[in-house]
Amino acid sequence: MSDSQPKHREWQFDWRLLVFSGVFLPVLLSLGVWQLNRAEEKQVLLNQWQQEAEALAWLELVAEDLTRGRPVTLTGLYGSRTWLLDNRTRDGVPGYEVLTEFRPLTGPPVLVNRGWVQAPRTRNLFPDIETPEGIFTLEGRISDYPVPPVLVDQPVARGQWPRRVQSLSGQAARQEIPDLPGTIVRLSGERQPGAYRADWAPDLMGPQTHYGYATQWFALAVALTILTIVASYRKTGANNDNDNG
Repeated sequence: MSDSQPKHREWQFDWRLLVFSGVFLPVLLSLGVWQLNRAEEKQVLLNQWQQEAEALAWLELVAEDLTRGRPVTLTGLYGSRTWLLDNRTRDGVPGYEVLTEFRPLTGPPVLVNRGWVQAPRTRNLFPDIETPEGIFTLEGRISDYPVPPVLVDQPVARGQWPRRVQSLSGQAARQEIPDLPGTIVRLSGERQPGAYRADWAPDLMGPQTHYGYATQWFALAVALTILTIVASYRKTGANNDNDNG
């Protein structure tokens, strides 16, 4: 006949576990709420930018604020100057990003990053760049000039167009086109006139990304709560009653 007693679970107070949960649970919840607030702010900002892109002319946008990631619509024509930004790869294939001057009907000219094109097999050959003629309406986003974090003086590219460069600062570009603003425009997709492979990473973290982060923080808070409750209930019985020696 067995002397074992039935085992059951009872709540046992563990101040260390409760202190740990009491410290980290509010932190996780506050991080989730913060991400929700950031998502709302980004959505308001994107809506504002979209309205301004539809309402303001290019000249007005230049005067307002050319913030990175801001959508812009331009109507004008491509110019004759094109830079080929070297050492750009896609799927492990070497190539170039194509930057061509664009002259809006009103306002200053601007460089347009038209996307990526595969490089020929030999370095002495350039890719065949076709620039459409006529007046077009382009959609894109404001972006920075393609320069490394620490800009090293690069030799100024000379000769015929297009020109191969390792980086292109605003100062170097303005040696050829003096009226350029301090930012460039990246085409919003491959359906834009003159676009090549324009599959950019997002210029601005969108609201959906913040919602995803908020979900992660709230999930961690729920997991911490469940683990705390489960760990606080312990089996009791003859085999677990070791307090009497």
